[in-house]
Amino acid sequence: MKALSTPFFLTALVLGFVTGCGPAATPTGEASLTAGWPTTGGDAGGTRYSPLAQIHRGNVDDLEVAWMSHTGHLARQEIVQDPARKGTAFEATPVLFEDTLYLCTPLNQMIALDARTGGQRWVFDAEPKLDNTWTPKCRGVAVWLDPQRGVGPCKRRVLMGTVDARLIAVDADTGRACDDFGQRGEVDLLKGLGDVAPGEYSVTSPPVVVDDIVTVGALVADNRRVLPPGGVIRGFDVRTGALRWAFDPIAPGTPPLAPGDDGEPRYHRGTPNAWSLLSADPELGLIFVPMGAPSPDFYGGSRKGLDYYASSVVALAADTGRVVWHFQTVHHDLWDYDVASQPSLVELELESGRIPALVQPTKMGHVFVLDRRTGEPLFPVEERPVPQSDIPGEFTSPPPPRSPPHPLRLPPAPFPFPHGTLSGAPGNPFRCRREPYPLPQGTVSVAQGKHKRSPRGTFPWPGGGVWV
Repeated sequence: MKALSTPFFLTALVLGFVTGCGPAATPTGEASLTAGWPTTGGDAGGTRYSPLAQIHRGNVDDLEVAWMSHTGHLARQEIVQDPARKGTAFEATPVLFEDTLYLCTPLNQMIALDARTGGQRWVFDAEPKLDNTWTPKCRGVAVWLDPQRGVGPCKRRVLMGTVDARLIAVDADTGRACDDFGQRGEVDLLKGLGDVAPGEYSVTSPPVVVDDIVTVGALVADNRRVLPPGGVIRGFDVRTGALRWAFDPIAPGTPPLAPGDDGEPRYHRGTPNAWSLLSADPELGLIFVPMGAPSPDFYGGSRKGLDYYASSVVALAADTGRVVWHFQTVHHDLWDYDVASQPSLVELELESGRIPALVQPTKMGHVFVLDRRTGEPLFPVEERPVPQSDIPGEFTSPPPPRSPPHPLRLPPAPFPFPHGTLSGAPGNPFRCRREPYPLPQGTVSVAQGKHKRSPRGTFPWPGGGVWV
């Protein structure tokens, strides 16, 4: 690892107008009405809302590029030309804290930029190992100000997870590692996971800080094996890096694993993971975790209950990691319908009064609105039967997937789409318009063509909130 002070980026990131630079406010579960952008989602609740009014529909056409900065990763030919990695993907949303933008690159470089000029203040290179890493990415960083520390190093620190499974803290002013955090500024996230192949466990989304605990999930590579490393969610002391709690996403009543020979906790394998952005409500003391589906994504016959929390929103106590509630959007998910979008925390005015709510888009195109205190739906949710699987050893959940009152339904054949807009087979875009649909209709769950080897075939249907 090294902190750099000279620019070396060539091309990739474009940043336009940055306005309203000023003191950062402590984000809350509601949208923080501040001119800053203190977290990746705008505030701790992921509302992505800004009250700034200088830019509006009347003048947006007049905007010009104020400055530009480049990461240089498109010039890294050893990454771009490696067919196993598929290049890099820039997915970071910069964090605006006072007058500095903080961001990360796909190759885990943290960058601090002057928000007014785009001038580079520092760069920290985590130098991750990229062996067998498919499309390196980093969606953002977290910034935390220590209210107990006086002037000195790491009073304000920037935290980032890496594609090779480390949690790193650096001084927000200098970009130097915070030596009091873990081992020389980093925590090894592979501890307790057992056998982990290169590139199988990565942190791709920013951690979340509530009070003095930083919480982090991780991406576990899909479909490489039946029992990959587990998707444990962990909370660490943001000052020291010490483990404060761990949520091992196993069904209630499952005995925890005994500590390893080194005395460190161990976690169950094959459990669902949380690769997307977490949200938090500091006032309620809750962290909201969007969970993915366990591996393999498209066959559940070998899970044996490991998908209890799969494709769910899980509310954890921020100080202990205790499960407060969970809401499962798909039971026994066989279609990789993991919860991919950050939960958005809003306030709803209903007949019963003002309700703190959580809005969760899904890949199915359904949006669930829940009371974020309890996880109870605020609008009707129903359960509908789904066709049973005819794949040997597989089954479709007896309690079928939940769906809103008016779920997406496959239309009757022939398909009523405009000429040339639906392709049913390679080389024949009009096949679906003239041939009867051969599969059971009525639910969104009949999907993911090539992955579900049904004797009848399958039909992929587009979803909704697929990405963050």
